[in-house]
Amino acid sequence: MQTLLPHPNPRPVRFRGISEPCLRRTGSRNPMKLPAPVPRPEEIELKLALPTADPQGLARRLARTPLLARRKPTQQPLHNIYYDTPGQDLYEERVALRLRRVGSSTDPQWRQTLKMGGRSDSALSHRGEWEVPLAGAELSREALEATPWPEFDPDGSRFDALAPCLVTAFERTSWTVRQRGSSVVEVSLDIGQVVAGDQCAPLCELELELMAGDPAALFEVARQIARSVAVLPLNTSKSERGYALLQNRLRQPLRARPPALAKGMALPLAAQLVLREMFCQFTSNLNLLSQSDDPEVLHQARVGWRRFKSAVRLFKPALAAGQMPDWQALAPLLAFIGELRDIDVARTETLPALADAYRAGSAQRAEKWRTMLQALSDAARLQRKSIGHALEVPAVGATLLAITQWLEDLPRQAGPADHEAHASRHPLRRWARQRVDRLHRNMKRALADSAHPDSLHRARILAKRLRYAIEALQSLLPGRHVERWLPKATRLQADIGATRDLQQAGVLAASLEIDPGLAEFLRGVGVGQQAPR
Repeated sequence: MQTLLPHPNPRPVRFRGISEPCLRRTGSRNPMKLPAPVPRPEEIELKLALPTADPQGLARRLARTPLLARRKPTQQPLHNIYYDTPGQDLYEERVALRLRRVGSSTDPQWRQTLKMGGRSDSALSHRGEWEVPLAGAELSREALEATPWPEFDPDGSRFDALAPCLVTAFERTSWTVRQRGSSVVEVSLDIGQVVAGDQCAPLCELELELMAGDPAALFEVARQIARSVAVLPLNTSKSERGYALLQNRLRQPLRARPPALAKGMALPLAAQLVLREMFCQFTSNLNLLSQSDDPEVLHQARVGWRRFKSAVRLFKPALAAGQMPDWQALAPLLAFIGELRDIDVARTETLPALADAYRAGSAQRAEKWRTMLQALSDAARLQRKSIGHALEVPAVGATLLAITQWLEDLPRQAGPADHEAHASRHPLRRWARQRVDRLHRNMKRALADSAHPDSLHRARILAKRLRYAIEALQSLLPGRHVERWLPKATRLQADIGATRDLQQAGVLAASLEIDPGLAEFLRGVGVGQQAPR
């Protein structure tokens, strides 16, 4: 899939290109009488990425959807300058402060916006927001007095240290959607770029902002759009991606970040926190697949989904089975990811360790080996294209949206009385220990019959599930589970997995119709590899 570009020949918008007033020292007060900031205790948005090779055609495609076809869009260029201290204090505290220029540089309107709070593990964002119009392109400390800023910066030293740190510039096309029940949703297509220093990255996303009504309206509007336009849940804001660009980690894979769970937490809430983090790992790396060929991005997407599925089993007592979304539409995408991961492991991990043994100084065998590696590289390239095409299937995005909404509603699937009753009968810490103990017993039973291939395969699966469970629940578990069982499960998973990877490499190579002698060599190595006891 091609990288999304806002323009055929995009050029970075460098800070020195910002109009001169934007770069003034920001510590001065604006002498004019400012209107009070518009308080919006919660800005509620649903953010969606748009996996397409044709971002310039998106406005036309969206305008043709039944939901938006009869609604007149508005268009405006937006230029945003984000400020922070040299130590990035605002970023560390999940605070964003920006100046926004609406309209052209010759006739601009300026707005100052403060945003605080929010999460980065879900496409559904809740943040505090305070916005005020300004007469010019200079931050106003006075405009922050009626916001939570004074608590964040009581002596004003942080404000005095502020300087521009990143820019977002994009064309926004917006539609207003009014629904039954007095819900109003603004649908905004943003195409442009984010700039940090000398680095630039494209922006192509859909923001659904709740102007009035219930947050469920966001998902209803998104579902209608997703019937004909491919979308993916987007877990980070524009400013967060700007900071990632600034810190050279924009295209780095997202690895597991298990949340800390409190022992008195209700089980449905604990399930939500754990599952949401795992699903975020999956969808965040899915979004990266269109921008990166790094095998680790693919690997972490696969790991995220496996962790998520494993945790669904783990928390099954807390989940209402009838409300769990069907994810069958993801099956082709997941199959392509699994097949590409097998190829990546074979060509980058398993086969390099066998190269010298096969070639053994023979130019003829060395050429056969190169031919095999080239065939695997070609197969990987085709498989990656298949993943790109699968991400552009609307049913995939619709399914991911359904899972996102299910996770957001998870704590509300049982009433408060049910939560309290469950907590009194099954304290979270005791429940966690019982579930992990059961997984450990099942793994030991499978290992007792490790001479049988099916039992060994089951032991590997149980070792993986045990590892994921301990990592997710470790703040609730006794020390021995984390210190002894976790390393044991991790080692067992890796050891049995290495044997499986070796056998799979032989199967893959044989499927590519390589030299029969080379295929026989790989098959023999796989058969001779002994699994750990």
